[in-house]
Amino acid sequence: MRAICPICGYVYDDAAEGVPFASLPDSWSCPMCGAPKLMFEPEAAPAAPAAQPAAAPLADDDMQQLSAGALAALCSNLARGCEKQYKEEEAALFRQIADFYTAAAPAAEDPSLEGLAALFRADLDGGYPGLSAAAKAGGDRGTQRVCVWGEKVTNMLYALLARYQREGEAFLQDTQVWVCSVCGFVYIGGAPPELCPVCKVPAWKFDKIEGRRPA
Repeated sequence: MRAICPICGYVYDDAAEGVPFASLPDSWSCPMCGAPKLMFEPEAAPAAPAAQPAAAPLADDDMQQLSAGALAALCSNLARGCEKQYKEEEAALFRQIADFYTAAAPAAEDPSLEGLAALFRADLDGGYPGLSAAAKAGGDRGTQRVCVWGEKVTNMLYALLARYQREGEAFLQDTQVWVCSVCGFVYIGGAPPELCPVCKVPAWKFDKIEGRRPA
């Protein structure tokens, strides 16, 4: 059996490792990105490429009014995209807009961990698959890449949140939290990975997140 990490693509091969994947303890995690064992998937046979449907024209019903929080996140992501393209002036403008909407966003209605987990699950079950399908139908490769990165990062956040819910503060003791400044991937460990498992940027692109506690 070969099991594949959906985050970084690491392959656990029973024959090469000498230990069946099913026999590994539940606490085992991906040696490259730290994804938990439960996220690994059996290797599937390659599927035949499907015919691409024609892109449907955008209708008024497809338009959606975004909240201040969503606009802040959108502009923040656009700023990061500009940074990656070395467009510092445009990045600074998007950051200003993001800061404006961040200040205007109301407090979260459900700040609980359960509420956050539900939002992650909604994105994984419907948000990313729907957006990815629309981008693929429209031939929008940029949006397809955003969906691939976003789904992997959200999967990892969902797994880390589940672990935090089980273990509490002990989960973060004697370790560090690192966030990729390009794609948002979160890594728990003493040092960041040499390459981001999602977007492949080097370790120096990771930001160390310092703990903040209310006074």
